[in-house]
Amino acid sequence: MPNSHSRVGVASLCAASLTFSGLVVTGLLAAQPAAAADPAGYQNVRINEVSSANSDTVELYNSGSTAVSLSGWKMSDDGFSPQSFSPSASSIPAGGFVTFDSPKGLGDSDKVVIYTADGTVVDRVDWATGGAKPAMARCGGDGTGSWVTGTGTTTFGSANAAGCPASPPAASRVRINEVSSDGSDTVELYNGGTSAVSIGSWKYVDSDTAHSAASISSSAPSATSIPAGGYVTFGSTIGLGGSDSLFLLDGSGNTVDSVSWAASGASPSDERCATGFQTSASATFGAVNSCAGSTPGGGTGGGTTGQLLGGGGALTSGCTPEAPSGTGSAPSGTRSWPGGLDVTIADNVCAFTTSTGPEGRDVSGLAFDPANPSVLWAAKNKNWLYKLVKSNGKWVPDATWSATGKQIRFAGGTGQPDSEGLTVGGNGHLYVTSERDNANNTVPKDTVMEFDPAATGSTLTPLHQWDMTAQFPQLNTGSKDDANLGFEGVGYVPDSWLTANGWTDPLTGAAYDPAHYPLHGAGLFFAGLEYDGTLHVYGLNSDGSFTTFGTVSTGKPGVMDVTFDAGTQRIVATCDNTCGETHTFLKVNASGAIVPDVTYTNPAVMPVDNLEGFALAPASTCAGGFREAVWSDDGIYGFGSGSSSYGHALYSGTFPC
Repeated sequence: MPNSHSRVGVASLCAASLTFSGLVVTGLLAAQPAAAADPAGYQNVRINEVSSANSDTVELYNSGSTAVSLSGWKMSDDGFSPQSFSPSASSIPAGGFVTFDSPKGLGDSDKVVIYTADGTVVDRVDWATGGAKPAMARCGGDGTGSWVTGTGTTTFGSANAAGCPASPPAASRVRINEVSSDGSDTVELYNGGTSAVSIGSWKYVDSDTAHSAASISSSAPSATSIPAGGYVTFGSTIGLGGSDSLFLLDGSGNTVDSVSWAASGASPSDERCATGFQTSASATFGAVNSCAGSTPGGGTGGGTTGQLLGGGGALTSGCTPEAPSGTGSAPSGTRSWPGGLDVTIADNVCAFTTSTGPEGRDVSGLAFDPANPSVLWAAKNKNWLYKLVKSNGKWVPDATWSATGKQIRFAGGTGQPDSEGLTVGGNGHLYVTSERDNANNTVPKDTVMEFDPAATGSTLTPLHQWDMTAQFPQLNTGSKDDANLGFEGVGYVPDSWLTANGWTDPLTGAAYDPAHYPLHGAGLFFAGLEYDGTLHVYGLNSDGSFTTFGTVSTGKPGVMDVTFDAGTQRIVATCDNTCGETHTFLKVNASGAIVPDVTYTNPAVMPVDNLEGFALAPASTCAGGFREAVWSDDGIYGFGSGSSSYGHALYSGTFPC
């Protein structure tokens, strides 16, 4: 549960490979715009003119100060299926133009999307019926001017006519004036014309081609028109990333204006200045842009975006979310989430209220059942277990097991285990860790309990219980906060993986031989200590004794969940906002030691909360190169009161197979 430790919080799809040391897992990954950023300035390349008549010609313009190579670039139409094209030159010089004839037929109502070789969206333009006949062009500035449809002449390969026509329609004078991708995802529009412009039917979309255009009026119901010389601001509901684009569409689907920014260019904000868009140190939404002290061309850094889907419902009486505590930053070297960037809220609001935890929070450990991956087990801190199954896309309690969860006790049927972590052992039983007895919460009680999920009744008592409390005197200070920093997670690791990878037994100094420990079963248990981020390795013997094999460092200040993932052949140690919402994958190195291999952060769209549970579905569930990843929010806080995620505990995303 939340504690006093320090804690923290558009891409197209492309074929890629996720590399762990000595292991390559191939799948369909979401391209990371920041990582794909072309140092030659791909973000300065813009679609400048399009004709859907006869040759279906497209013109690109480079507003940057250096040439940009077009090697491997592709384009798509409204089918969003990228295809290679043959440009008039292999690169675009600074301030220059390149044209090509579209390999796809461009229709009366269509779009053009330009991609770099790795699938990053560079620019996009949409038009309604007849909009690009004979041509449509940016007017009032190559690469940055507003789009005017149905222009009477074409100027491919040279600067667009200044007027195009001399009196552009009022709507084309509405411009994107400022954008922020720092979490608020705010957009400001400015009307530079002399009359008000109705925008009640206008929409916007980012560079993620999987996203549908969102209505401005649904994002800001009062934003129905922009007065002459006035502003309208709204919050993007589809997310904006550190390297992204924004496209403004009128009611017919024509692109009115667009802006793209490189990594972290719109954080705190990107604002339109005399020399183009610049990164600003502070936002000025609803007022004249400051431009003073701005950084031309955007900033440096990285970032991605996605969409948080689902949610809804209202908090019921007694369901009280708890704000996150102890936020810290992600460590150096942390990589972006390698799976899909969109995340779905995966439970019903206030779904985990119980007699010992009526507030509905404190869902912690998660584990897929390897024998039945349609089952997800969950532990709630206040001594409850849940068997969850999918229903209408959400994880809900399996009514055939218990619609309200089952309460657990310590050996002998006593106490209230502060159940934090759980894993499924080789025998199909559930192994649950507890930090303390909630009936006496100032005293640590670091134990692992074994439960038979097939046992009947509404209360479960352990078949075996192993107590390691004496190994952690630093937690026994009389403080409930210190007692709450014990076994936060646990993962069952098969002997077969340890032996196949050459793990050195710390007790013998030789290769691990399971036969030396005849009572321990078929694997060892790695218990995560929240206090310092270490994993403690145990053989849990059938006679109630245990063997201690020492500790493993995760390299992080805390650990909240532990799992063994057969898909990547790694042990995964999860740390919540204490460590910037990260997952450290550990391997056996050439010396036979278990060490960190690579660390990933969560999808950027997720809240920065006490996300204490993490589970990856077995590789047998893979579809389209991905499998499910599930997170649990110990405080069900989401993005706070009034947000769609407030009161929800579970989030579902995807991870490569």
